[in-house]
Amino acid sequence: MGIQYNEKSRVFKLDTPKSSYMIGIVDEENFIGHIYFGKKIADSDMRYLMRLPEQLPSERPRDRVSFLDTIPMEYSTHGVGDFRETCLRVRTNSGHSACSLSYVSHVIYKGKPTLPGLPSTFGKEEDCTTLELICEDAVLKLRAVLVYTVFEHLDAITRSVKVINDSEDTIYLTKVLSACLDLDNKDYDLITLYGLWSKERMINRRRITDGKQRISSLRGVSSHQEQPFMAIMEHDANEDRGEVYGMNLVYSGNFMAQAEITQLTQLRAVIGINPEDFTWKLESSCEFVAPEAVLVYSAEGIGEMTRTYHDLYRNHLIRGEYKDKKRPILINNWEATYFNFNTDKLLDIAKEAARLGIEMLVMDDGWFGKREDDNSGLGDWFVNESKLKGGLSYLVNEVNKLGLKFGIWFEPEMVSPDSDLYREHPDWAIHVPGRTGALGRNQLVLDISRKEVRDEIYSRMYQILSGSNIEYVKWDMNRSLTDIGSVSLDADTQGELYHRFVLGLYDLQDRMITDFPHILLENCSSGGGRFDPGMLYYSPQIWTSDNTDAIDRLKIQEGTMMIYPLSAMGAHVAVCPSHSNGRITPFETRGYVALAGTFGYELDVTRLPEEERNLIPEQVAMYHKYNDLVRTGDYYRIASYQNNQEYDCYEVVSKDKKEALVTFIQVQCRPNYRARRIYAKGLLDDCLYRLEETGEVYSGGALMYAGINIDNMWGDYLGKLLHIMAVK
Repeated sequence: MGIQYNEKSRVFKLDTPKSSYMIGIVDEENFIGHIYFGKKIADSDMRYLMRLPEQLPSERPRDRVSFLDTIPMEYSTHGVGDFRETCLRVRTNSGHSACSLSYVSHVIYKGKPTLPGLPSTFGKEEDCTTLELICEDAVLKLRAVLVYTVFEHLDAITRSVKVINDSEDTIYLTKVLSACLDLDNKDYDLITLYGLWSKERMINRRRITDGKQRISSLRGVSSHQEQPFMAIMEHDANEDRGEVYGMNLVYSGNFMAQAEITQLTQLRAVIGINPEDFTWKLESSCEFVAPEAVLVYSAEGIGEMTRTYHDLYRNHLIRGEYKDKKRPILINNWEATYFNFNTDKLLDIAKEAARLGIEMLVMDDGWFGKREDDNSGLGDWFVNESKLKGGLSYLVNEVNKLGLKFGIWFEPEMVSPDSDLYREHPDWAIHVPGRTGALGRNQLVLDISRKEVRDEIYSRMYQILSGSNIEYVKWDMNRSLTDIGSVSLDADTQGELYHRFVLGLYDLQDRMITDFPHILLENCSSGGGRFDPGMLYYSPQIWTSDNTDAIDRLKIQEGTMMIYPLSAMGAHVAVCPSHSNGRITPFETRGYVALAGTFGYELDVTRLPEEERNLIPEQVAMYHKYNDLVRTGDYYRIASYQNNQEYDCYEVVSKDKKEALVTFIQVQCRPNYRARRIYAKGLLDDCLYRLEETGEVYSGGALMYAGINIDNMWGDYLGKLLHIMAVK
């Protein structure tokens, strides 16, 4: 069993295949201390690591504050002596904010619980073991359950927190983070993923210095600007060596993640819901459940952390019919037509797409209400039959007759001021009474924290989805939340709106995939503005970025692949000059870059030059040849365009290590024509492999340690694939 309790020493030990995590109960007051998280060790009692004083607070109360401000805490609380970043803060009816948790009891069991209303990883009894630490604040009569799950075959530990009010009074929660990790500082670096629209998840690595280094979102979504993830690592750690600690929050709203070097050069890392503008009114006998945090430890560098997250999310987070299934190659009409389309135009695209081997047509924004541009119509989810002659069913049937599946675009969380829905229900938009609300993309945000709003929106979606053979939905969300206010919440519950909005989103998506389990759902938020683990629980893929330029995508996809499996990345071949930046890249290169994700097309196939159009069947064949490997294999980063500015190189290796695919993109041509040398990874040293392109046979050791020469190609933005197969 992955979790053991030593009653004599009062130490909990959580073991994954390569890591150990220890928690200790301290003093008569049953403080919950953190002992160790790192490489797997055999010892079951390492309490000395906490550096406890000879006399504990029960014996020497005069130094209680000093004790609480230095002991490594497992879940810190506010206002009683710990002046580092804390995880739990309250406000009582008397206005006080202090709270303190003490261990009461615990339970250890096989399997993993679900989190009510929230996405979370899952596992069967044979997959994982769970520890629940039941704690209490006896003064407040507040109970907190710290939940840990260890996965038996992965170096991952999940954490979540449930807070229960056992008193007769109302208690206001003003901060409930999901995880705290106290470590000795080893001159660590910090990796976060920053960005903006069209430039999401850029890798930012820097030294962790004194004080607090925080990332966060207050946009109501996880955001383009930050990612609910951070990695803490030894300064000399790289892709293949060194200690790395990853923390990722399974949540799609406001968050904060922070690394702090404290007064005694300890390191405290925390992650959870952003406490700014957050308050939760916890009535007597009620509970609040915080989102799940996923902790991953690697002693073998960033790459091993990455592969652990990939395996965990592929096998224990993504669900549904497409969990382990190849996705259809789709063509989306957005960059092909924008709002300027009708039935005939879509069928023209579909006919040519079918001839070339594409498998699905997706109709994007502009098919509903009076939607001729982005100034009206959101919320009026009724087919515009002046644009779609014969209605939606006719279009879907004609597309199906061509052998294509059909998909459709929605933006359910939004409403246009110029819409019938808004004219009927102006109070359904999030707003502050008396204040003119800010527009984003000329639209407002619906208050989906309210069940009646969700019910109405979903009923309209249901009619569309049940009325035709729709097999894919692109769920978009094109603006951040502002003017936070809900007419359904009282003055003392307005602070719940951000979180209730996210819970409403989860409810809507859960309804859809429950009622329509055959539908492939792809989430989108102005591109990659809500690419997070919470969304992956409902949709097996997410649109990575609105930037479809192949060269920009190298950096965007590298940052995304640091945490998320390749199968989750929506990636398409788009037209050139790029609609994102005007760059022109070879059609072949665009295909190689899109192959790293779900693969599809974002263009008008009827207007492509004949030379490019003729390449599509080859790319379709390439996708079918390699997608099983790309979707299920282990990802290795060989070189980073973000670091060297000349070329990008990554590899996917099958689980049995019998097959590998290397993608090499030459961004800049070298003037001296010398071959670059790359070094494969993840192969078997003594196994013989054939390079399919040349027929040459080498040992895995030769390919990994001696390397492979990549001839300099004449020109910028060129690429090639290297397919490596074990010799039978």
